[in-house]
Formats: sequence, structure tokens, C-alpha cells
Amino acid sequence: MQRRSFQHKDLTFSWLDAGGKGSVLIALHAHWMEAVTFHRLATDLAPEWRVVALDQRGHGHSSHAATYTRQDYLSDLEAFYAELQLSAPAVLVGNSLGGINALQFAAKHPNLVQALILEDIAVEPGADIGFVRAWSGDFPTRDALAERVGPRFLPYLEDSFREGREGWRLAFDPEDMVRSEESLKGQYWQEWLSTSCPALVIRGCDSRVTTRQKLEEMALRRPNTIFRELQGGHVVHHDSPEMFADQLRSFLQSL
Repeated sequence: MQRRSFQHKDLTFSWLDAGGKGSVLIALHAHWMEAVTFHRLATDLAPEWRVVALDQRGHGHSSHAATYTRQDYLSDLEAFYAELQLSAPAVLVGNSLGGINALQFAAKHPNLVQALILEDIAVEPGADIGFVRAWSGDFPTRDALAERVGPRFLPYLEDSFREGREGWRLAFDPEDMVRSEESLKGQYWQEWLSTSCPALVIRGCDSRVTTRQKLEEMALRRPNTIFRELQGGHVVHHDSPEMFADQLRSFLQSL
């Protein structure tokens, strides 16, 4: 995937482009993660689909920001659409934070979204991630940072490790993530039910963030929506990449 960038509201946004002539699928990562997490998915869906993945504000190679409101994220996504200069609606796939951003964007711009794929996120998010503050600052070695992050989260955060003059740190500011998560908390049933495009809701069966009951309810209450539960936790595309890609491929072929 080729790395590209654009400017929006005095911030620089970095994104990855799988290229090709396939239909466009825009991938939006979860808190703490970044665009490169979708590299495997881009390979699995090529050449029928051109996956483009955004480093959202404060993540990856994109700029840190002063605020992380709901409107901030939607404005960023609007600017990303403008940068892509799409001639047809795109499919939006979002994990966690990215899922809420995707469904809110679809509610605001239904003509720009061909279909929605939500990965392990409910319409009433309310997680407490204050524990990430312990990951702040510089660490003398990569191993020291890895030990602080811990084995549960390490597989999902290794892409965000950065080495600088003062040692090793994370690409994101943990305090920014706490503020962003606080802004994310809410109830999004109205936006979810206001759209009618085809949708796929995926849950990791070992997720500590969602419940099967809540995601099944999302699928039952919204027409044209499919629910699937796969092996894995909150980041299903990382834990079960083949099964995740198979489910997406089947769904996308039905559009």
C-alpha cells in the first residue's frame, strides 16, 4: 500500500492506498491503532476492491489535534472523501471508533455510502479506557514499552511503537485517546436506523467490548442488515484475518 497525505484544518492526515481499479472500500481503525492494520485485508480483497485506510486524527502518521469531538472525526472523513475524488459511493468498514464514525457519516451523507461494515462496536459505546494513561511518555527500550503495554494489548499496538531521541513511545498520546473515548460515549440508535444501505455487523466471540445480544438487536431492528459472529476479540480482522476477509468478500459480492 502506498502512503499518501492531505491537509485539513491545519492538520496533516496520512493514509494508505492499495491502488488498482477496484471499487473503493474505506477502512477506519479503532482507538490506538492505525491504517496499516488493514494491510492484510487489502491484500485479501484485491483486485476487486481498492482498500484505502486513513490514519485518523491523533493516530499513526497523522497530526495530533487539540480536540477529538464527533464533529471533528466527521469533518476529517468528509475531507478524506474530497481527497479521494470518488465517482461513486464507497463502502465504509469501521472497527470500534471507526465503526461509530462510519455509521454517523452514513447518516449524514447517505448518498456517499454504498454499504456499511461495523466491526465489534455497538450503538451505545461506553468503555472506560483511563488505564491507557499508564502508557504515556518515553521508555528506554522497546521491550520496556512492550512490558508497560502488556501482553493483552501488545499485538494490536506494535504498529504504533515509535523510536525517537528520548527513547520509545507510542504514536498516539494516551491522554488524547481518553478524551476521544469520552466524546465517543453516547447513543447512536437514531443514526443507525436512519440509513437503509446494506450493512454487515461483525462481533468477535471473545470480545470484552460488545455483547452478542446487543449486536444481534442492531441487525434485527435495521432492515437490510446481517449479523455474523467470528472467532476473535475486539479486533476481529487481526485475530481471524481469513474468516474476516471471507465474510467481507461474501457480503461485498451481494451488493
